[in-house]
Amino acid sequence: MADEAEIWRPGSFTKNFSWGRPSAGLLELHEIIRLGFDGEMQDVPREDFRKRVRPTGRPDYIPINFFLFNKTVRGVDYLCADELVFQAINWSHSKRFDMLALFSFNLSLVGRWTRARREQRRPALWANAYIRERVAGALDWNTRTVTADDIERFVKADPRYRAETTRKLSTNLNYLFIGGRLRDFPTPHIERWWVDCLFLALDRVVEERLLDGEVTLPSQYVRLLNRYGFLELTGKVTLEKELAIRHLVALYDACGGRQRFSEDAVRERTNTLLPDVEYFAANDHRPRGAVHKTNPRILKSIPPACAMLARYAGFEDLSPDELEEFDLEEFVKRRTQAALAQLKENGVRPTMTAEDLMKLMRGE
Repeated sequence: MADEAEIWRPGSFTKNFSWGRPSAGLLELHEIIRLGFDGEMQDVPREDFRKRVRPTGRPDYIPINFFLFNKTVRGVDYLCADELVFQAINWSHSKRFDMLALFSFNLSLVGRWTRARREQRRPALWANAYIRERVAGALDWNTRTVTADDIERFVKADPRYRAETTRKLSTNLNYLFIGGRLRDFPTPHIERWWVDCLFLALDRVVEERLLDGEVTLPSQYVRLLNRYGFLELTGKVTLEKELAIRHLVALYDACGGRQRFSEDAVRERTNTLLPDVEYFAANDHRPRGAVHKTNPRILKSIPPACAMLARYAGFEDLSPDELEEFDLEEFVKRRTQAALAQLKENGVRPTMTAEDLMKLMRGE
């Protein structure tokens, strides 16, 4: 595993990627990922990705060296199709994608490729430390204090940073924070981008460990999320988020980790976990939704083949249309009405009047 105490080198991040206007967010990254993977959820040779991007005149070193995950298989360098790619391919550019992509950058786990230097496995540890130690730690997620000047003071004062320039890195990083909507990270509640970040973190951590021959067991997922600072990197830590992690880890495990993107692997896993249920291939190839019954904010988009596995993990399955039109308040209202109707059908009746209940609450 790459050592987190390594020196920090900015590498090519100090060059100009031409992100466009801040209001455009990380649209350029979204388009490059879709183009480089040719719209397919399959690992792609790094050189094929670069060939597809080259005619656009867009630089590719920032996406492939700082945002995506690299690995070498039988001498060929690949870019992995993981949660970040899944979101880019299946949805139009959005704020949710921007926040997931920024998390990917801050997590700073990008794997290894031929001739990569040791420190390139975690190329943005200076951003990771700035978020965990400065923003989450000292500032308690007060993002109004985050500026290029504040970033520059942080890296200048840290002996781990070894580079001739600090200003260009600081202005580039601040620009990325604006485009990636860092200001919206401190929400106390679970949102869909946060749920996507958890799946991406596990995709990256598991692949990172495999590079060193370490197999990750599902029982290790929560501990590893803590080790890599998942909660600190994704806004304020709340009880709701801490409770949600175990439900989402169960869903991630049930769907087979990164194998969730392979229909053959999902079919085999379904037959293993649900031997009495006949597997069926979804006619609609759009992603479905998985929402947890204890908290409908825990909503995850999943490949359609994972529908039965989501139910196995204690989630309710949503059709592609239900996922796209999901309304939290309406969902809670419908489920409450259904529960009351079921109680009525079962003959369950209240044993006290509304007046009795009010007296009880007043302590009378």
